[in-house]
Amino acid sequence: MIFSTLVSLLALTLGTTSSPIGPQSLIVVTPHITSPTEAVSWAPGSVQTVTWETKSIPTAYKNNTGMILLGHLSETYDSKGERPHPLANHFMIGDGHANVTIPIDTPSRSDYIVVLFGDSGNASPKFMIAKK
Repeated sequence: MIFSTLVSLLALTLGTTSSPIGPQSLIVVTPHITSPTEAVSWAPGSVQTVTWETKSIPTAYKNNTGMILLGHLSETYDSKGERPHPLANHFMIGDGHANVTIPIDTPSRSDYIVVLFGDSGNASPKFMIAKK
């Protein structure tokens, strides 16, 4: 369920309905996101660092470029009615981190996620964005 929603989010961002995984991909790389965690609260307009573990990423994939999207989870969330916010693009997956700026107009809620796309997608735990 979550993965299909994330694929839909990526399709909306890229303007396509195809899967982000190309036919040449034999290995699916889904690095574990280590930050943000459920315990954090980010403020709109702030600069934050998204991190992920890199030990499981094969050497051949470390130079792939990635993209980080901001989304949210809820029972009423309709990925077709809302475009995700790309927070970062064109960074090296092997770096294990990317700085992002939270859009100033991001509404407060406690079910945000960030999604890391490179070869495949991986979502963070839910976290909060709230005005301070």
